[in-house]
Amino acid sequence: MARARFRRQDAVFFVLLALTAITFVVEIFFIFLKTPTEARMGIVQKVFYFHVPNAYAFYIGAVACFFGSIAYLVRPTDARDAFARAGASASVAFGAVVLITGPLWGAKAWGTLWTWDPRLTTMLLSFLIYLAYIVLRAFAGDGAAERRFAAALGVLGAANLPIIHYSVQKWGGQHPTVITGSGGGLQHPDMKIALGLGFLIFTLLAVLLIWTITRVELGRNRLRRAEEDAIDLGLDRRTEA
Repeated sequence: MARARFRRQDAVFFVLLALTAITFVVEIFFIFLKTPTEARMGIVQKVFYFHVPNAYAFYIGAVACFFGSIAYLVRPTDARDAFARAGASASVAFGAVVLITGPLWGAKAWGTLWTWDPRLTTMLLSFLIYLAYIVLRAFAGDGAAERRFAAALGVLGAANLPIIHYSVQKWGGQHPTVITGSGGGLQHPDMKIALGLGFLIFTLLAVLLIWTITRVELGRNRLRRAEEDAIDLGLDRRTEA
C-alpha cells in the first residue's frame, strides 16, 4: 500500500512539474514575442510579469507556513512541521526573487535600486523573518523546543502580511499600484493575459515547491527515526551480550 501511494504521488509530481514547465515556456515566449513593450518604462516593464506573481507566490508560501505552524502548536506532528517548513522555504525563494526584480524596476522608475518605501521595507522584514526560520531549523537542531520556536516565527511572519498589502494605502510611498490603477494599469489585453499566465505559473510552482519540500522533510524524518531505532537496537543487543 505504501509503495502504491508513493507511486501515485510521484506520478502527480511529474505531471505537475511538466505542466509548470510547459506553461513557463509559453509565458516566456508570450511576454517577449507577443506582449507589447510599454511606452514609458520600455523593456524593463516586462519585469512586472515576474515580480508581481512572485510576490503572490510569496504570500502562498507564507500562508502555508502560518497554517502549518498553527497546526503544529495545537498538536505537534512531523507532517505539520514539514508543511510549515516547506512554506517558509518557498517564501524565502520567492521573496528573494521579489527583492531582486523590484530594484530592476526601481532603477528605471525611481532612478535608484532601493528606497525605504513602506512596502519594500515591510517586504524585506517578512523575508528576513522567514530566512530566520530557515536558519533556525538548519543550525539550531530539530528538537521539540526548536520546532515550537520556529512555529512561533511562522505565525509572526504571517502577521506582517496584511501590513505589506495595505502599506501603500495607509502610508503612501513610491511603490506603484499598477493593477488597481494608480500605477498606469495594464492597457493592452495581451498584458493582462501575460499577468494572468504569470499568476497561474507561480501558483503551480508554489504548490509544487511546497509539496516537494514537505515530502523531502517527511522522508528525512523517517530516515532519522530509523537511524535512531537502529542505534537503540544495537545498544540493547550490546547490553544483553
